Amino acid sequence: MATQTPRQNPAFYALLVVLIFMALGPIVLMIANSFKLNVQITSPTASLLFTPTIQNYETALCHWLPYEPEHVRRCDRTFGRALGNSLIISLISTAITLVLGCMAAYALVRFRFMGRGVTSLTTLMVRMVPPAVLLVPVFGIWTFQFGIDGTRAGIILIYVAMNLPFVIWILQSFIVQVPIQLEEAARMDGAGPFRTFFLVVLPLIKPGLAAAAIFTFRVGWNEFLLANALADRGSRTVPVTIVNSLTEYDIDWGVIMATGTLLAVPPILFTLVASRQIITGMTAGAVKG
Repeated sequence: MATQTPRQNPAFYALLVVLIFMALGPIVLMIANSFKLNVQITSPTASLLFTPTIQNYETALCHWLPYEPEHVRRCDRTFGRALGNSLIISLISTAITLVLGCMAAYALVRFRFMGRGVTSLTTLMVRMVPPAVLLVPVFGIWTFQFGIDGTRAGIILIYVAMNLPFVIWILQSFIVQVPIQLEEAARMDGAGPFRTFFLVVLPLIKPGLAAAAIFTFRVGWNEFLLANALADRGSRTVPVTIVNSLTEYDIDWGVIMATGTLLAVPPILFTLVASRQIITGMTAGAVKG
């Protein structure tokens, strides 16, 4: 006798549809409006059927294009400059954080010293501090003592300090799982400490490095509060530029939607590049801590 599979409650599917709509609705709306003119977006008679145009993307990327768009009277380099700032700040802060985080996590796992447990716990507790709490003291120190406000180096430094505790914590759980016998065998073969670390330990914790890199890159790419306080006109990132383009006199919604769509592309590409390590990295990092 064939067993009948239990039927799901219709309310379950209704709730699922609502959640999908809430998650994908704003994204679809942003992408659709990026292909509309500002008049079409603000018009009270706007409909779902429209003729798409790439004028908004041409306006945002005008100085990167090999041609001059006809509708652009004066090319504004603000978004292009902000996109370059975001890429530089996110990539450099990610690289520095991974290098320092690897070495610090390895020291906390393999070396025996007084206060090791307290140091490891304090590192994680520092990450729990909200960025808003750091805003005033960091702005004062960066401005009046170090004089690095308004520079990309100042933003990179605070991002490294903000992300380093989490990277150390997540990489510790991966280094713990590396058998110590492999390192001892490498030392017996004549490998020094650095050679052992780079040739034995690092290849085995690639999943953790991928997971930490994606987290760090996304924080550096999307962070707004500290970047808005520390950046000036020449070092603004894309989120700060998008918010500053909103004024009470003129709001070009089409360009804003286009820049928002472009803002989402680099994190997606960065995630796809490390996609082979993402799933393994996240699951392995959650097994043992």
